[in-house]
Amino acid sequence: LPYSETDSLIPNELYSGSRLSGSTREKDGGHSGAPAESLCSMVLQILVPFLLAGLGTVSAGILLDLVQNWDVFQEITEIFILVPAVLGMKGNLEMTLASRLSTAVNAGKMESTREKWMLIVGNLALKQLQATVLGLLASLMATVLGWMAEGKMPFNHIVLLCSTSVSTAFVASLLQGVIMVGVIIGSKRMGINPDNVATPMAASFGDLITLALLACFSQWFYSFLEFYPYVLYLVDLCYLCLIPVWVSVSSKHPATNILLRSGWEPIITAMVISSIGGLILDKTVSDPNLAGIILYAPVINGIGGNLVSIQSSRISTNLHLNYSPGEVPADRRNCHNPCHTFFGSGANHRSAQVLLLLVIPGQLIFVHTIHVMKGGHTLPSPLFIIVFLSASLIQVFSLLCIADCMVHCLWRKGKDPDSYSIPYLTALGDLLGTALLSLAFLMLWCIGDSGSV
Repeated sequence: LPYSETDSLIPNELYSGSRLSGSTREKDGGHSGAPAESLCSMVLQILVPFLLAGLGTVSAGILLDLVQNWDVFQEITEIFILVPAVLGMKGNLEMTLASRLSTAVNAGKMESTREKWMLIVGNLALKQLQATVLGLLASLMATVLGWMAEGKMPFNHIVLLCSTSVSTAFVASLLQGVIMVGVIIGSKRMGINPDNVATPMAASFGDLITLALLACFSQWFYSFLEFYPYVLYLVDLCYLCLIPVWVSVSSKHPATNILLRSGWEPIITAMVISSIGGLILDKTVSDPNLAGIILYAPVINGIGGNLVSIQSSRISTNLHLNYSPGEVPADRRNCHNPCHTFFGSGANHRSAQVLLLLVIPGQLIFVHTIHVMKGGHTLPSPLFIIVFLSASLIQVFSLLCIADCMVHCLWRKGKDPDSYSIPYLTALGDLLGTALLSLAFLMLWCIGDSGSV
């Protein structure tokens, strides 16, 4: 049977009763196959995982602040370039998995036990393959950017970056993938729309887990670097030898076989974009006057990525349920006034409003949490709070507008937004967040505000 990238993981032909089979459904605002949800229900479903995800990113920021003084971070500063790229892999891998499975659940395609587990195993194998390749590419990107910035790069540093990046990506992907499958299945059984909870839950403690693994692997490999460098070569060789296994398993399911051939463009492009954000972070952290950014970078990047991934997943599900591939609503055939994203009566307009409104109260909670977790010795200055909130608001507003245009554009071109949009959006979130935050800290330093009182 012929399959395309826009088939929602489990091809429609396998399900005679699929809500997606047949002609396009109710295109002009009628009842679709998506579960009906009230505004209150949507807010509550989004709020809890959003707060959990925020606490995860806060914890990641605190952890990054602690480990930046470890020997390996002081000696091999290029590891900071890896941070956004490796953390961004949750957007490239976990969130796209969550979005695709959410679409499959809402489309009624997770009913057959055999197909469900074929789907899950195939996707987890594909994700491990992608994690291994992305980890390797991220280390090479960090090497190139570090060499361009410093003019030199010792070979043993390159080997350490490679071993650290691949090990972190592989182990984090495996742990978070299993958790993600549990969240999707649990949401389905509890009658909760997984579009609202799956993507932020994928990131809830993903940043913390990934950053902890990155710090531990880098310090561990650093201890081997001088006397037992062959350990690092063996580690890389083991991961590379597993690649044929993941290719074999993921190719057995039609849907993952499609992604095996065509799903590399967005995740590799996203990794490059995130690495540029990492270079900005590396240069900012190296300035003692701006080192405080390390606490807040995971927070602004994580929250922006979490919020836009919810919106992207919801729009994608709506398109899968109501429109044929290549067909979009009449008012979305061209990119429009950005403000139109937030004004209208549709469910996606309401969710965009809710997500934007969550930014300020959410970030206030997270800034206060950082203050408490740091011991409460100093309060953030009012000017710092205003500048930080402004940067976060600009970032999320921009991302939601880009998501609205990008998801419809991808669908119109016959590409599955579940696999393509979230990597681009989370990577742009990392780049925008890091750039805006660096600008904010630079502005505060120029006017003499240290960020605390």
